[in-house]
Amino acid sequence: MDAVDAVAAPRGGTYADPLPEVRDAGRWLHPAEPEPDAGVRLFLLHHSGGGASMYRAWPAELGAAVACRAVQLPGRQERRREAPYTRLEPLVAALAKVVAQDWDGRPYAVFGHSMGALLGYRLTVELERRALPAPALLAVSGWAPTGFSAPAALSSDPLAALRLLGGLPAGVEADPELLAQAVRAMAADGAVCADHRDDGAVVGAPVVAYQGREDPLLAPGAMRAWSGRTAEFLGCRTFPGDHYYLRDHARALTADLSQSLSRYTATG
Repeated sequence: MDAVDAVAAPRGGTYADPLPEVRDAGRWLHPAEPEPDAGVRLFLLHHSGGGASMYRAWPAELGAAVACRAVQLPGRQERRREAPYTRLEPLVAALAKVVAQDWDGRPYAVFGHSMGALLGYRLTVELERRALPAPALLAVSGWAPTGFSAPAALSSDPLAALRLLGGLPAGVEADPELLAQAVRAMAADGAVCADHRDDGAVVGAPVVAYQGREDPLLAPGAMRAWSGRTAEFLGCRTFPGDHYYLRDHARALTADLSQSLSRYTATG
C-alpha cells in the first residue's frame, strides 16, 4: 500500500478500504503539467453537464502565482467515450486518489460550482477523514448543503434541465452529436447529485462561498448554511446573475478568490 492509500480512523470509525486505483490520472486534470513556479495549485470542479473548458479563462485571470488544475470528469468532451460516474461515493474516492497522486507538497485549494461545489465539499471531507493532504481553502459556488433545490427535470429530462438552467453553450444545441453528449453527461451528473445523503460533515478547511443574486436554485440565505460546515466561514460573495453568473463575472470572482488564496496558502 502506497502513501496515498494509507487510511485513518476518523471519528471512531476505521477505513478498511484503500482508495481505488485510477488509471491515466493525467486525463482528469487540465493542463496535464501544472505551472512549476506557482506557489499554489487550484483544483477546479465543473457543474452538472459541464466540463473543464468552463475554466479556460481562469489561468490568465489568476496569474502565474496560481497553477489551475481544471478537473475533467469522464463522459464528456475529450473523455466522452468513457463511462461517466452515476454514484457519488465512487466518484469522490476517485477524485481523492487523483488529487493525492498529484500533490507535490505545495499548498492547494479547491473551487467548485454547483455539482462541483458538492464534489469539492465531499472531496475535502474524504481527504481530511483519511488524514491525506487536504486543501488549505475550499471555495464553493452555486450549491449549499441546505436550501438548494435541483430542478425536477434533472433526472427525468436532462435536456429540459440544461435548457432551463441555461447550461447549453452556444452551438451545442445545433449539433446533434454534441447535444447527445451533453444530455448523457447531464443525466449521469444528475444521478451523482441525487445520490448525495447529507451527514452534516464539518471540514477543517476555511470555506468561502459565491452565488448569483438571482439564482433560482438557491433559497434566500442558503449559502450561509456553509457557516455550520467549517471551522472558519469566510462569508458569501454575491454577484449579479442567475445560476451561471460566473460566466459574466469570472474576473471579479477570481480577483476575490485570489485574495483568499494569498491569505490561506501564503502565495503572497
